[in-house]
Amino acid sequence: MMDKTFDPAAVEARIAAAWESGEAFKAGRPERAGAKPFTMVIPPPNVTGSLHMGHALNNTLQDILCRFERMRGRDVLWQPGTDHAGIATQMVVERRLAEAKEPGRREIGRAAFVEKVWAWKAESGGAIVNQLKRLGASCDWSRERFTMGVSGAPDDQMVRAVTRTFVDLHAQGLIYRDKRLVNWDPKFQTAISDLEVLLVEVKGHLWHFDYPVVDAAGAETGEIITVATTRPETMLGDTAVAVHPEDERYTHLVGKRVRLPLVGRLIPIIADSYSDPEKGTGAVKITPAHDFNDFEVGRRAGCTPINILDSEARISLDGNAAFLADANPEPEALALHGLDRFEARRRVVALMEARERLRLTEPNTHAVPHGDRSNVVIEPYLTDQWYVNVKPLAERALQAVRDGKTRFVPENYERTFFQWLENIEPWCISRQLWWGHQIPVWYDEVGGIYVAMSEAEAQGQADAKRGAPVALSRDEDVLDTWFSSALWPFSTLGWPEETPELARYYPTDTLVTGKDIIFFWVARMMMLGLHVTDRVPFSTVYLHTLVRDASGAKMSKSKGNVVDPLGLIDQYGADALRFTLAAMAAQGRDIKLAVNRVEGYRNFATKLWNASRFAEMNGCTLRTDYRPEDARETLNRWALGEAARAVAEVTAALDAYRFNDAAAAAYRFVWNIFCDWYLELAKPVLQGEGVEAAAKAETQATVAFLIDQIAKLLHPFMPFLTEELWAIKGEGLPERGLLALAPWPDLAALNDSDSEAEIGWLVDLVSEIRSARSETSVPAAAQIPLVVVSADADLRARATRWGDTLVRLARLSEIRFEAAAPKNSVQLLVRGSVAALPLEGIVDLAAEVARLKKEAAKAGAEIAKIEGKLDNADFLARAPDEVVDEQRERRDTEAARLEKITEALARLAA
Repeated sequence: MMDKTFDPAAVEARIAAAWESGEAFKAGRPERAGAKPFTMVIPPPNVTGSLHMGHALNNTLQDILCRFERMRGRDVLWQPGTDHAGIATQMVVERRLAEAKEPGRREIGRAAFVEKVWAWKAESGGAIVNQLKRLGASCDWSRERFTMGVSGAPDDQMVRAVTRTFVDLHAQGLIYRDKRLVNWDPKFQTAISDLEVLLVEVKGHLWHFDYPVVDAAGAETGEIITVATTRPETMLGDTAVAVHPEDERYTHLVGKRVRLPLVGRLIPIIADSYSDPEKGTGAVKITPAHDFNDFEVGRRAGCTPINILDSEARISLDGNAAFLADANPEPEALALHGLDRFEARRRVVALMEARERLRLTEPNTHAVPHGDRSNVVIEPYLTDQWYVNVKPLAERALQAVRDGKTRFVPENYERTFFQWLENIEPWCISRQLWWGHQIPVWYDEVGGIYVAMSEAEAQGQADAKRGAPVALSRDEDVLDTWFSSALWPFSTLGWPEETPELARYYPTDTLVTGKDIIFFWVARMMMLGLHVTDRVPFSTVYLHTLVRDASGAKMSKSKGNVVDPLGLIDQYGADALRFTLAAMAAQGRDIKLAVNRVEGYRNFATKLWNASRFAEMNGCTLRTDYRPEDARETLNRWALGEAARAVAEVTAALDAYRFNDAAAAAYRFVWNIFCDWYLELAKPVLQGEGVEAAAKAETQATVAFLIDQIAKLLHPFMPFLTEELWAIKGEGLPERGLLALAPWPDLAALNDSDSEAEIGWLVDLVSEIRSARSETSVPAAAQIPLVVVSADADLRARATRWGDTLVRLARLSEIRFEAAAPKNSVQLLVRGSVAALPLEGIVDLAAEVARLKKEAAKAGAEIAKIEGKLDNADFLARAPDEVVDEQRERRDTEAARLEKITEALARLAA
């Protein structure tokens, strides 16, 4: 006997254990040796991570595809693993040392610190994996990989993959060392990627400084040029002032020089289109060492960058040859050495004001880059780093997409991909951290560079070059985490060795990931995959959007609007959360997650559970001799045909990555067709007296069969509930096995147009009657007559056959057949036939028409008001995206309401 209620907490762990013991998710199962493989790689979550809503969405969608393809008979490999997350993991372990009052990493040294990180990983690094298992992720967990390998040793396969790639790219001239600007985190003292930079709105100031123009001899002419800056301290590193070449205010000054206040350096006035005549004074101070745009302007003008900050963002002037060259700094300027940048900013402004060089100070709110983990202001910083020349790699990736070897879903993301790769800059791959893949480069004492797979190989190169044994030191930097992640589709399969797994499962089939890392991960996998293996790493990239809160705002801890997926799983079960995310995952649209939606889909699970209990209590059990194609009862043939339609719709939607449409089709069949209509219509057969035994037996068998098909249909979305139902309903059946390995439904032969015409007419007629009753305010308890108008013999027979059902479900007093619709009746058009509901004496039709017209006017006014806002360009420019989306949703809701009111008025008018 089934339990009264479905309790996810009592079931999920047990079901997960059954999957694990049955090796349900293991790739290369013997019975699938000849099956076509289907491969996906999980976007490796940070080893420091905890399951958030983005993970929940991403892995739910991946799992739906994997379970779907596994049931379609494919040999599925969903490759799991985690990312070593360089800066995040190092930060976690450093914080742990501080909390334990142990010596910091610099005190204990690199080797000891890395050992502590590995110890932390062994102790705490598996949390995210266990959380993914709670979600139901059907990865082949026996193949779990880590981007740093098992131990990080040089001979570890994952480490060799990274080292081999670096060595080969360097040998091919694609990896090189250069001095360029990077995003520099002064707290962690490392370069960071653009993805790790957050733009934060800050209320600051814009300071306008006067720079005096000088003549050829260096004497001030009395003319000044005014520049504006939000970072006054950087003026110490100015190397030029730029004006637009067509700005008539300054054309006479181009080619002349100004004396840089406080510093005394003479710097040129240059013409460059970067300067915007409409912005500020139209003249821009150029500081190539401390601004990305200025770096490019300076390079075009031949200016030498002058770095005036150290790695901790303090002013660095003493012994700074570049700063002192051609300068005559004032003592007060030199006294800025060693100051924090913000204190230096305050003093520079004061010094400029004291010299009457401060023309204007105005408030200025602007976006300032911050480190996403350090929360300190990021500095553009000039430093030596390792780079990949990705331009030639990008060309191959672009061509692969143009040739259709890899496609993007939704397709519009191809434009984003093209735009980035067509304008790609060299990739900075070095990081000043200790945790990560240490760069395989060694140096001798005279600056010789040796790039090798191992220290022994580097030593051999050095000894051969120098003719005698030499001492080597290894580059202390590590590689950007994205470098190892870019190899993920093939390194996880054993590359650089030619393994059987690499031969069978690479290239992979589909990559599911967030749209926000199309540049940082997807493009880099494409570039390195093609370069290293000569094949695209995946044929399809599905990019999903963000999960926002119920109002459409981005979730953040500071806003207090973060929804914890583990909390929702605890409260409603993993299936309810998964189905919610799938049902809302429309292509290209962010998800507005309201907890009541999760609760609603928990109720959906309860509905199916209760329907299954109803079936059990009414003797609906599986029969091994049941053949659905032999069903004779019209109702059963209709239900089987509707199941066939649902399977076709879900299959087509999943093939097209329309997860929301697939979920909607499954939901419609289970809730509306099976539970609300089929079981309701079958009750007289299952529970009535005097029913033909064969009809009852067939109906019982059909109900049981359809519950099995529902379990299969819903399994990709709701694996725990369906696996439990599969086990309960199949108890005692030989070779039942796990639902996760059962075949996908194949019901195409069960479509039946005749039964659909009959039962579909019945369902539509009852639905129309119910809608009409609701729209015209017929009292719920009132029984009203139904008039079938001008019925032919077939329609008359159909209405008579289902007369008792119509009376019961539509709350009718009688069914009559007449040549014309009675006066004061609501007319219904159902599949070409006309029916009427005489309402005289039941509803005040005139009053109802007046009420509906009033409601229509109210809805129309609200729509006009909202459209007025949406047509206002100023509103669209200023309002947050979530506010604009809310207005559009309100308009759509009112429009749908107005449509229903209009339909009701049309019925009454008829």
